[in-house]
Amino acid sequence: MGSLVFADELPDGVVVADEAGRIIVFNRVAARLTGLDPAEVIGKFVFDVLPLRDAEGRDWWVYADPYHGLPTRTRHPERSLYLADGTEILASVGYVRENRPQGAARCSHAVRRLVISLRGAKQRERLERSRAELVSTVAHELRSPLTSVKGFTATLLNKWGRFTDDQKRVMLETVNADADRVTRLITELLDVSRIESGRMEVHRQLVDVPDRARKIIAGRVAAGDAEDRFRLEVLGGLPETWLDADKIDQILGNLVENAVRHGAGIVTIVVEPARLEGEEGSGEEPAAVAVSVRDQGEGIAPEVAPRVFRQFWRGKPRGGSRRGQHGGGTGLGLYIVKGLVEAHGGTIGVRRAPGGGAEFRFIVPAGTAAV
Repeated sequence: MGSLVFADELPDGVVVADEAGRIIVFNRVAARLTGLDPAEVIGKFVFDVLPLRDAEGRDWWVYADPYHGLPTRTRHPERSLYLADGTEILASVGYVRENRPQGAARCSHAVRRLVISLRGAKQRERLERSRAELVSTVAHELRSPLTSVKGFTATLLNKWGRFTDDQKRVMLETVNADADRVTRLITELLDVSRIESGRMEVHRQLVDVPDRARKIIAGRVAAGDAEDRFRLEVLGGLPETWLDADKIDQILGNLVENAVRHGAGIVTIVVEPARLEGEEGSGEEPAAVAVSVRDQGEGIAPEVAPRVFRQFWRGKPRGGSRRGQHGGGTGLGLYIVKGLVEAHGGTIGVRRAPGGGAEFRFIVPAGTAAV
């Protein structure tokens, strides 16, 4: 009974058969995927309860031969199989074997338990759609700058002498900008890969968060934005913060760019001390820093807010324009920002700014020097 209760807590369907092929565990997820009642299948042969067939209609149990097949086999990797009613499931099988001395009454390495894991095919379909969307997005985003680079370089190579120095400079500046765009896209893809695999590393150093925000603003102004478009507010006594400077720049840069591109009016960055969850009311010094990036645009509807940090999320245009489309472009920027904040042990959210518009606010622990 204890093993069945534990199996019911697992996210995948689990079916366990004993050495004779009779089912001894059939958890709730397996029941939901197959439509069978666990109470009715316990004690029955697994081959009869789960008549698994492959895409060609062959009986999977016959050619897998789990109880009499290779004695060294430990598992069957996950694959698509079909139940009697045609329902597709993803099944993997593991073997629990017993080692008996050669010459014993029973052969060595006999199967003691057969453990079958079941998952719905819809989960795989969602993953495949996500991957296909990533490929499509990357291809679309790469095509435009690469076409531009190819066009201008081919033109310069074939007709160099026909252009003035000013014309050549414009073409080369365009090529350089498009090359930067491709580099940024590749960086985004690498960041997504690190976030999904849990390999995002944080290299801590002493970071002056307001100073990093000033540099982000200075960079935007140098690139042509109006200086009066930005405002920086530093509130209270900030704790000493040990963060990854490059990643903080990336977070701030993405949020400010998002506010400039998709918001309106003045973009305000507020840096203030904060307390970690559970520290409210304590007499200790604040152990975190909070940064808010606000704009004065249309904002983000509350019902949409939980979705803005997902991959490929883009807001719908309002009034026939792109204004208000927080998270546009590849749709990866805010997803990456969330991953970078969480890599620091922090949290991020979006809400309506005090004066209207959207406010993206993240809180990161102050951290300590890396040992």
